[in-house]
Amino acid sequence: MAVPARRLSSRSMAFVLAGGRGSRLKELTDRRVKPAVYFGGKTRIIDFALSNALNSGIRRMSVATQYKAHSLIRHCQRGWNFFRAERNEYLDILPASQRVDETKWYVGTADAVTQNIDIVDSYDVDFILILAGDHIYKMDYEAMLQQHVEAGADVTVGCLTVDRKEASAFGVMAVDDKGTITSFLEKPKDPPAMPGHPDKALASMGIYVFNWKHLRELLLADAANKDSSHDFGGDIIPDIVKTGKAVAHKFDDSCVRHRPDAPSYWRDVGTVDAFWKANIDLTDFDPDLDLWDKNWPIWTYSESTPPAKFIHDEKDRRGSAVSSLVSGGCIISGTEIRNCLLFTQVHTNSYSSLDHCVVLPYVNIARHAKLKNAVIDRGVQIPEGLVVGEDPEEDAKWFRVSEGGVTLVTQTMINNWEAAQ
Repeated sequence: MAVPARRLSSRSMAFVLAGGRGSRLKELTDRRVKPAVYFGGKTRIIDFALSNALNSGIRRMSVATQYKAHSLIRHCQRGWNFFRAERNEYLDILPASQRVDETKWYVGTADAVTQNIDIVDSYDVDFILILAGDHIYKMDYEAMLQQHVEAGADVTVGCLTVDRKEASAFGVMAVDDKGTITSFLEKPKDPPAMPGHPDKALASMGIYVFNWKHLRELLLADAANKDSSHDFGGDIIPDIVKTGKAVAHKFDDSCVRHRPDAPSYWRDVGTVDAFWKANIDLTDFDPDLDLWDKNWPIWTYSESTPPAKFIHDEKDRRGSAVSSLVSGGCIISGTEIRNCLLFTQVHTNSYSSLDHCVVLPYVNIARHAKLKNAVIDRGVQIPEGLVVGEDPEEDAKWFRVSEGGVTLVTQTMINNWEAAQ
């Protein structure tokens, strides 16, 4: 295929799969799908995939939704409504709406694209980038597109380099010395090693590049196969490995770093512990994920809020924050905050304290509350004198205590606690 000098991203679209619940996040996804979960003080998880696409030069995107999608749809409408159709820019939201069959929702990741073939056709693109909408990372997709074309691949699979002993939790690629995928194994007990690196393995990121015309044919054939689960990782990719050319793209080759020696940063914040840690890590002196990088910004919907405010300066009643991120609209009234991340419009009151807490938007923390190693869901009203994080057994009676000892607090849990007092 003759490749014009212009960037391949201008001939591509991003199709973001954002329908999965993310049940391991427990009550955090009771009201919202995982890609709509808050992260980093003001963003949502899906903003990372969309921002990577935008920063890479892709201006045509679709977001496929299914489970409890209202929060996600509203966020995309408010934060990603700047595309101009007259400039051939689009962001389409594609809810599972029984467009193909009145009894059929999205039944797999590949089926989500199959049911919207006509919409992808209307974009008139050469390449389609399939993205998971529920991971935290920065990546230049143009580098992956270039490798795809140069290799003459039928599919290029984004891959993480992970320790072999940890690779059993992923779909794992076996590759030859040229990077061609020879087998695709879903969560193998004995993961194949990378050539020349016996202690490392290549794990799938759930990111794929296809030539659209070829993928279109594969999807139609897959839709007609009654034995298929209609999934990229389970059906489409293994079939290409057997009958076509599948190539591995190493994340290290396209990861966007804020300094040359920074590690490759990718996180699946799919558990309460992982979600808490990734947010708390942002309070480090020099975090591995740089949210301040103007060269690769993470775009999002940004509310118009006043600056954060800290009031009172007395013994045991001092509004202060150390090694913390405090978002706009927060009022820290006589509260000591350490190693915390506070989202928009969090209000705290005198004589309370927060230590290693992730507090989602619109939370109010009453006087004398003491919270440690906790995640507080959006809109929770923390009652006066509540202590969380000091007695795991007592916490577990009312709240969700994770395997790692992080306490998740929702308003329903608070209501039950108050009713028992």
